[in-house]
Amino acid sequence: QVQLVESGGGLVQAGDSLRLSCTASGRPFSTYAVAWFRQAPGKDREFLAAITETGDTVAYADSVKGRFTISKDNAKNMVYLQLNRLKAEDTAVYYCAAALRFSYRHYSLPQYDYWGQGTQVTVSS
Repeated sequence: QVQLVESGGGLVQAGDSLRLSCTASGRPFSTYAVAWFRQAPGKDREFLAAITETGDTVAYADSVKGRFTISKDNAKNMVYLQLNRLKAEDTAVYYCAAALRFSYRHYSLPQYDYWGQGTQVTVSS
């Protein structure tokens, strides 16, 4: 079992940057693939980025490729999502999720066994 807690969200202006953090307690993050998703009001939860157990491979949704960067520090049991050049449409609750192995279906919600409670990101235009 692992418990995930996100932090780093907030209210920013369009064009600003934020770094979201996801920390894990329980089993070490080095044994999990981790992903970030987001959910805007009235919309489905959307895949953003994923990273393997070792952190050597990453994957991104086309909608955020080049603006968002996922990284992992297994020594600190942390995963980060750097959000750059934020837009109003990036406003959402951002979630991290963990799976026991990285899958070719890493963009799919059912692949993930554990979820955090989310952190709100609000981008004003």
